[in-house]
Amino acid sequence: MPPSRPPPLQETQLFGIRLCAGTLRAAVDQVLDLARRGQGGTVCAANVDMLTQARRAPALARLMREADLVVTDGMPLVWALRRFEGLRLERVTGPHLTLALCDEAAQQGLGVYLFGGSPDELEAMATSLRTRCPALRLVGQESPPLLPQQPAYDPALAARINASGAALVFVGLGCPKQEFWMQAHRPHLQAVCLGVGYAFALIGGLQKTAPQWMQRHGLEWLFRLVQEPRRLWRRYLIGNSLFVALCLRACLRPGRRRAS
Repeated sequence: MPPSRPPPLQETQLFGIRLCAGTLRAAVDQVLDLARRGQGGTVCAANVDMLTQARRAPALARLMREADLVVTDGMPLVWALRRFEGLRLERVTGPHLTLALCDEAAQQGLGVYLFGGSPDELEAMATSLRTRCPALRLVGQESPPLLPQQPAYDPALAARINASGAALVFVGLGCPKQEFWMQAHRPHLQAVCLGVGYAFALIGGLQKTAPQWMQRHGLEWLFRLVQEPRRLWRRYLIGNSLFVALCLRACLRPGRRRAS
């Protein structure tokens, strides 16, 4: 008897930004359902940085409302949804979702396309995936030149992806560039696009993964900041401070729902 499917991801909002709460298994099942339809789709992996950017950028917030799924990549988002909305959910990270989907794609013969990252990151990720899933059909991989923050639709690229027969496209351009790229190309692609950014470097082994205890305690941002302080200090200073302020305001609001 086949195992029963988990409940689908639950549509919700946190501080006015749309999220989808649930389990990794539910996210994998829903992405695969979309992929098998061959009608395209977009999946965002939201963390504190994306949520706080969306609070300041209406175009990004609108994009997240229109995406097929917005999974909860950041542990602080999971805590906040448990605390303020009383939801039961787990963290669904971009790397974990990528690997779980590649495992399933290898078993089901679904084509996978990699788009983004530096040439070194891209090749390292492709090599890692082939080692992990020898049966995986990697039908294409491209490291694009530097793109603007809101990339325009590229008809030649869309034609290449469609011709490859890809069912899943993992996009590693960083937030929010990858989300705007997916929005521009979604109407023209048969594959489901997933914005997974940092997953390229992690899966490829070019960046270290935070220890499990840091991940469990929501300190992965600190681990990354220590690794790349000059590039990330502003993001975390602004984004994390805004998120803490939003949480404090929610705690002080009378009548706020609390998890039992």
